[in-house]
Amino acid sequence: MELPLVVGVDGSDAGLRALDWAVDEAARHGLPLRLVHACQWERYEGVAPPEHAPAEQAIADSVVGNAADRAARRNPEVEISVQVLADDPVTALLREAPYATAVVLGSKGRGEFADLLLGSVSLSVAARATHPVVVVRGDKAGLESGHDRVLLGVGDTAQGSPAVRFAFREAEARGCVLDAVRAWRCPAYETADRAERAAGPAHHYEQQASALVDAAVAEEAEEHPTVHVRRTTVEGPAHKVLIRRSAAADLLVLGARHRHGHFGLQLGRVGHAALHHAACPVVVVPRR
Repeated sequence: MELPLVVGVDGSDAGLRALDWAVDEAARHGLPLRLVHACQWERYEGVAPPEHAPAEQAIADSVVGNAADRAARRNPEVEISVQVLADDPVTALLREAPYATAVVLGSKGRGEFADLLLGSVSLSVAARATHPVVVVRGDKAGLESGHDRVLLGVGDTAQGSPAVRFAFREAEARGCVLDAVRAWRCPAYETADRAERAAGPAHHYEQQASALVDAAVAEEAEEHPTVHVRRTTVEGPAHKVLIRRSAAADLLVLGARHRHGHFGLQLGRVGHAALHHAACPVVVVPRR
């Protein structure tokens, strides 16, 4: 049985946009939807709870209840369940991630700087989860899948990666183009010997990037013959290339990997930039 989509709900505007996106995604893939709200008032049970604990419980119940009503109105056919978890949001969502097809979050939370910064919960979960995390952001066309394009950022270790499989599955379900993009740059320290080659150093790095794209998508392209793959190489910094191209995409798919000796997942410059600035929803798919 397919695992559900888990949506972190907090009643914020960004959270509601993420909920709407998740309802559409669940319907697209035939998945159940699990709405999760994390709060800590229950930790006080049995140890002289403060007077405001019942009020916090009522707020939590209201958040998930309103979210469930909204989801049901958007698509009555999607199976919906709700739960209030007694923990901080990051810990609760990280614990839910292994039992979800993906965790879906809004790009901003509540608070004074909600309109300026990526929410700390979204960033922490995307950086540390060992399963896919979607941060829903972007313009109206991207949120409503108006571009008919899934954008895949091809990294150095993309061949056979869960990110590539995720991207193909999305493109197939949406019936849209998969834009597999690899950014490349010609190092400034290139030697004269290489520069004297007939094709020049830039051609060498462009060919290398093209080969990486071909290798990354080859296996999944055979498994998903109905998906039209557009293989693209672009000169420039990867984070700038992908952010620019995200303006014409409905979803940006990025891979991530654990680094030994580091706590959690290290997103790197591309991941951080995309989560903060992409013009469409971003999914981070770690290597397990």
